[in-house]
Amino acid sequence: MSKDYEVREPRHWQVQEAKARFSAVLDAAEDEGPQIVTRRGVETAVIVPFAEWQRITRPKYRNVKEWLLAPEARTENLAPARLEWELRPAPKFD
Repeated sequence: MSKDYEVREPRHWQVQEAKARFSAVLDAAEDEGPQIVTRRGVETAVIVPFAEWQRITRPKYRNVKEWLLAPEARTENLAPARLEWELRPAPKFD
C-alpha cells in the first residue's frame, strides 16, 4: 500500500554520508519520502521504500482483458483522422 508523504523538497545525501549512515537514509525514505543521493554535487540516485517502487513500476493492467473491462474511456483511438480530399473538376463532355 502506498504511503502518503507530505509534499516537500526531498533530502539530499552526499554519497559518503549515505554510505556511512545507510540505515538513517532508509529510515528517512520510509518516514519522509524519497531521498536523493548525490555524487560530486550531481543527483545520482533516489532511494524510495519498496512499496512505493512497486506502485510506480507496476503495469496499470495485467492483460488485455483488464484493459478492455476498465471503467475509463478509451475513445481517442477509435477512428483514424479523416483525410482531406481534393475535388477534381468535373470532366467536360462535348
